[in-house]
Formats: sequence, C-alpha cells, structure tokens
Amino acid sequence: MSRTVRIFSIDTPELFKQKLFVWAKQFETAIWLDSNNYEQQYSSFDCALAIEEFTSIKTDYHNAFDKLKEYQSFTKDYIFGYISYDVKNDVEKLTSKNFDGLHLPDLYFFQPQKLLFIKGNTVEFHYLQMIDDELEEDFEDIIETNPSINNYEQEETDEVKIKLRIHKDEYYQKVEKVLEHIHRGDIYEANFCQEFYAENTVINPYKVYTQLNKISEPPFATFFRNDNHYLLSATPERYIRKENSKIISQPIKGTAKRLIDPIEDEKIAFDLARDEKERSENIMIVDLVRNDLSRTAKKGSVQVEELCKVYSFKQVHQMISTVVSEIENTTHPVDVIKDTFPMGSMTGAPKISAMKIIEDLEETKRGLYSGTVGYFTPNGDFDFNVVIRSILYNSENKYVSYSVGGAITAKSTPEKEYEECLLKAKAMKYVLTHTNKS
Repeated sequence: MSRTVRIFSIDTPELFKQKLFVWAKQFETAIWLDSNNYEQQYSSFDCALAIEEFTSIKTDYHNAFDKLKEYQSFTKDYIFGYISYDVKNDVEKLTSKNFDGLHLPDLYFFQPQKLLFIKGNTVEFHYLQMIDDELEEDFEDIIETNPSINNYEQEETDEVKIKLRIHKDEYYQKVEKVLEHIHRGDIYEANFCQEFYAENTVINPYKVYTQLNKISEPPFATFFRNDNHYLLSATPERYIRKENSKIISQPIKGTAKRLIDPIEDEKIAFDLARDEKERSENIMIVDLVRNDLSRTAKKGSVQVEELCKVYSFKQVHQMISTVVSEIENTTHPVDVIKDTFPMGSMTGAPKISAMKIIEDLEETKRGLYSGTVGYFTPNGDFDFNVVIRSILYNSENKYVSYSVGGAITAKSTPEKEYEECLLKAKAMKYVLTHTNKS
C-alpha cells in the first residue's frame, strides 16, 4: 500500500515537537525518535513519530531474524520496532534464563498507518492512502494541542522505591569472576550489567521520558509504547545504519563525568581521550565490529573513519568510534543486522564466550535493555540505536526497571566499575525519584 506525502512549514520546530509528542499520547502503539538537534554526520531527520499499527510482527527469539526478513521483504514500506538482546539466542546456541519482570516480546515491528518527520522548519506527513483524508485534520489538531506535559491525566505515585538486583559486595564478587575469566584467557572484555527496579509502582511514562530527555538531550532518544509496555530512552549510541550500500556502526566505550567548571570539564575530556584503559576498551570493540561487518562487506571495504573520538553530552563525555563498510546490492538488509547482533559494545570479546559468561553472572534477563530500536525505509535502508540509559516500564504489572553496565577488562577494578555504573544510572534514578513528585 502506497503513502500520501504532504509537507507543511512550521515556524517554531521546537514548539511543534512538544505539541506532537503530547498529541501522540492518544495512540496505544507509538515510536518517537528524537535527535535533539545533535549535529551528526549520519542523519535523516530531526525527529520522527510512527503511530498506529497497520500490520505488525511480534515473536519470541525462535527464527526471529527469518521472520523479520520475510516481514520486511513483504511490506516494502517503513517499519519501526525493536530487537531485544535475547534474540542472540536465534543467532547462536545461547539461552536467557534470568529473572524477567517486564515480559516484553523478543522482537516487535509494525507498519505505521501514520508517520511524521520533522526536518528543520518542515514537517512531512507520510500517511497510508486509506487514511489520507485524516492528514489535514491531524495537522490542525497538533497545532491546537497544548504543549504542556502536565496535561497528562494519569494516576501517579508519590515515591518510587528503587531496589538493587545485585548489591555492592555481590557486584564486586561478580566482577572478580569476570576478571578471572580474562586472566585465564577465556575473554578479553565483557560488558557486565546490573538492574535497578521498583515493584508495585505507577509512573507517568510521558512525564518521566520528557524529564529524562531534558536532562540528557542525547542524539538517539526514544519513546516507545505498545499497549502496556514502555521504553523511555536517553541513549547516546547508534548501533548500525544503512545508507544505500554503506553501513555505519558507532560503538561507544569510555565514559567520564561532566564537571561544572569549564576548564576542569575540558581537562577531564582531554584525559579521557588519552586514558589507556578506556582506549583499549574501545579498540577491542572496534576490532569486534570490524570483524562483524566483514561478514557482509565487499572485500577490503571495512574502514575505521574515526577512532576513540571524545564527544560531550549533558551528563557525560563519551568515547566513540565510527566503523564503515560497503555491501553488495544483493545483500539483504536484515542479514547485515543479524551478522552484527547483538552489538559488540554490549557483549564483549570474543563475543560468544563473553555472552555465555555474562548470562551466567547477571541476575536479570536483559530483554529490550541492550537491544535496539529503529526503523527500515521502503528501499531497505535502516537506522538502529543501542538501548542504554533507558527506563523500561510494564504498566500492567507496575514494574519499573533500568539497567547499567560497564566493560570489564584486565585493567578494571570492581570499585571503579561500580562508580561508573552509578554515574550512568544517575539520570534515570533522578527522574524516577523526582518527576512523580512534581
């Protein structure tokens, strides 16, 4: 089914964006992707909203990539959705037996009836033709929407009581076990994660997301809703993107906190760029990504465009590398994702050994955390983020969760890794413990 495309001029894109997000609350299926005006080389829009299922696919990990391949090939349209971390079990002989408080399907994509892109001072409406008579009316509705986030009518709790799935001493012991594996030569690096959670808790996901995005302003922010499942993500990381025959992956490894004093802040970024441990973490993952991309790449086309460059975000400085490749026109886009999944920045190296070790030591099924959200275009291009710095919420069983992790290498110490986890968790903890009171 083809789409009707209409383009409108907007005088104040930021205000229109706020109105659009509030307007989207009425839909039970929605994906909102926001670059927060972050200047990036690889970008197709400032903001996108996909709403209302026309068709969809929802499955567990069994043959998940084959099902996605069939669905993407059949629709030949925009499809938006996610692949959870546990789809690793479709790629390799692995399992996910840890506790799961959220109960999301392993993979979900939908073909939106309504799709909007904000690009500079324009908004593009891409509506399926069966509903294109609603297009003008929707534009007027959005213009007339009150942009105040406080318009959300939803019961809110007074306090979110956050618990740790792994306590500090136990975390130290588990990191020591990872280090034993490294010293034995089983792995070079493992991304070990821990969960923070709240039970019997009602939150307002729209308000919480808005606050989380406001204090982080990352380039790959995401709000996802499908019925009672929500993802509120302030992720700074791109997993993988396809532009025609070019593939781009941008792993993040290496973190330092922002400081108020500009001179001290500049110094800490300068130090991060030269930190031997952080650079070695990043370079190990770059090697892994190069290896993953080479599976579908034209011979000799895998290149490192940028190595260990420090980028600054509101909460943290991050070390990012950019790895690119070229693929043949005959290569199916889903195969490129399958051959690189899960992303190396969230597993470790070698990948399969690292995944087995972290599955054994972690206490929580990762699910959508450290999975990916993104979209395919009608011509088979795609763009996907890495689900980190994110809050997950099941409104039916009133379960709230956020996880954080860090790369454990031979030079890691449990104390420093724990500190880094708390730094990464800071924004999520703050919005959950403060937003509901406002």
